Amino acid sequence: MKIALVHDYIKEFGGAERVLRVLADMYPEAPIYTAFAVRNSDAYRAFSDRRIVESRLAPLIRPWRLYSPLRFLLPWIWESIDLSDYDLVITSCSNYIARGFTVSEKTKVVAYCHTPPRFLYGYATSFDWQKYWPVRVYGEIIGHFLRIYDFQTASKIDHWIANSKNVAARIEKFYRKESVVIYPPINVDEIKKSSLNAEKGDFYLIVSRLVGSKGLEDAVVAARKAKVKLKIAGASVGLPYLRNDLQKLGGKYIEFLGRVTDDELWRLYARAKGFIALARDEDFGMTVVEAQAAGTPVIAFNGGGFKESVIDGRTGILIDPPTREVSDGRGDTDYVINQLGRAFRKFEKIEWNRKLIQKNAEGFSRIRFEREIKVYLKNI
Repeated sequence: MKIALVHDYIKEFGGAERVLRVLADMYPEAPIYTAFAVRNSDAYRAFSDRRIVESRLAPLIRPWRLYSPLRFLLPWIWESIDLSDYDLVITSCSNYIARGFTVSEKTKVVAYCHTPPRFLYGYATSFDWQKYWPVRVYGEIIGHFLRIYDFQTASKIDHWIANSKNVAARIEKFYRKESVVIYPPINVDEIKKSSLNAEKGDFYLIVSRLVGSKGLEDAVVAARKAKVKLKIAGASVGLPYLRNDLQKLGGKYIEFLGRVTDDELWRLYARAKGFIALARDEDFGMTVVEAQAAGTPVIAFNGGGFKESVIDGRTGILIDPPTREVSDGRGDTDYVINQLGRAFRKFEKIEWNRKLIQKNAEGFSRIRFEREIKVYLKNI
């Protein structure tokens, strides 16, 4: 069977790209079709052993982050890709839609959905691209037409796979489509091996790109108030000033590690006292499971995909995100900082069971992902 893979774009290497990497390993002959690919980027290097085919509009949207303001071109970007010769197309889709390409009657299309585009449906995004009112007006106009396009292309997908129950609910809500949940592949065995004989340090860990939607400011201020050490691993993406602002907020309690290799990351997970994840409405949250694979308990919001992978009180602590009812008139930031401070105190009183935490992570392994994907594709 002739297979093709489709992905939003090849630029940054995050959770969606980890999933794509496993799919590429499972189907090594399958080329990867994408809107554009940035040479010398982390993601491009990660797929240097695969044939990457860009859309015809790639030279236009690739430079200077034009793919974001020119997102009204999405229908033309994807329609320029002809996959009629393929028997099976697996599209790894999220914020850049990655649908609407041309296929034939013989072609089956399976969408592995990380999330419907967050910017179209009111969810927090990495960058506040509609910060200024002229851009906001522009965004509202193109958003209307892109939601129509998004729905129309979704209706042409033969089979849907969601990366979490959380995303499955979004697929049903926005596309009126049923989906099967297959959780993303976590390198559980590799992380467990790296965590053997690791000595716990006296610090908490965050793994995140330095962007505006991951709760970094709240975590930094809470760490300073609680006088706990916090290390942040992740590259600065598009917001060069954010690291300096966070350093001023956290002072001596914060250490930025920048982008680290997987081996370094696995050791950091194992050495950390605890792992913190404060993204709101997170689609799934692979880093939370990676931390558990290293035997490290988690502090995370009780929402989104986090509540599907963290067992409150056993593998971590889930804190309630702010709502109008629970914030008692205070700002969201104050509420989160206070909640996180309480979580730190509660965390220190619990005797965490490393083996139990790792056992929970095993349910999200790469081996399980590959098995479930193969069974699913065999039966469609």
